[in-house]
Amino acid sequence: MALAVVILVVVRTLVVEAFKIPTSSMEGTLLAGDFLLVNKAVFGAEIPGVGMALPALAAPDRGEVIVFHPPHEPGKHYVKRLVGMPGDTLKMRDKQLFLNGRPVYEPYARHSDQDGDAIHPAMAWQSRFLVDGPRPGRYRPSRDNWGPIVIPVERYFVLGDNRDNSEDSRYWGLVRREDIKGRPWIVYYSSSPGLTPGLGWLREVRWERIGGRIR
Repeated sequence: MALAVVILVVVRTLVVEAFKIPTSSMEGTLLAGDFLLVNKAVFGAEIPGVGMALPALAAPDRGEVIVFHPPHEPGKHYVKRLVGMPGDTLKMRDKQLFLNGRPVYEPYARHSDQDGDAIHPAMAWQSRFLVDGPRPGRYRPSRDNWGPIVIPVERYFVLGDNRDNSEDSRYWGLVRREDIKGRPWIVYYSSSPGLTPGLGWLREVRWERIGGRIR
């Protein structure tokens, strides 16, 4: 019994961890109420209490979904799609993402707001990374139109698949390599938010999503 407990703790700490999707920012790919198993070993799991990490089995790759600590809330885990790697040039024009000057094919992206663009003052951080150099006070980015910016070394740019309803790198900035913690693997449970009391919860389970791979 003790051995089983030790193995369970090691697996949860270094290999796989459960994670719940709390918002609709990845809707289309992941839904609020999805419960995921996350592969922590792939990017080098942190060993608690010693300030060290295991060797990574792979590097984060453009286009994949990742779990990470965002710079503005380092104690929380976020799930987004990695769209910008170190050295990449990114921009968005009328909701279309461009990578190194070319439009990106994104069948997973969803655009629900057709009523116009949205401006957010937090996006001013991007002015430090503009291709043409810093333009403090003269750069006017918006949700659907921003950049081009260059992603610096050891930094990554992430977006939610539900583009018009996602707080992501557009607003709060770049993700550090050491803050990328895992790769979501599978949906092991899913239910609609606000479960019906009693046995009614059975009607809220999204049975068709259970076991689905995350891409």
